[in-house]
Amino acid sequence: MIQYDVIKRPLMSEKTTKQKESFNQLSFEVDRGANRVEIKRAVEQIFNVRVATVRTMQVRGKTKQRGRIIGKRRDWKKAIVKLMPGERIEFFEGA
Repeated sequence: MIQYDVIKRPLMSEKTTKQKESFNQLSFEVDRGANRVEIKRAVEQIFNVRVATVRTMQVRGKTKQRGRIIGKRRDWKKAIVKLMPGERIEFFEGA
């Protein structure tokens, strides 16, 4: 897989901001077929940092209802990447 196919988008929320500040962890939405090694390699090559650990989880899409129509959001995969001490990604520093 190409690195930009593995990492789909960064996740920015209050929880991920606290993780970044406290534990030097970043969260990404990743391709559902990507494994930890591919995610680690992609983050290291795209952002030019060293990665300590990668944790992944499958997120189930929520069921949503508008009137009588019931739909479902898509399932997706989330990766929490912990960087080595002293490593930073400038992209996340302004957020």
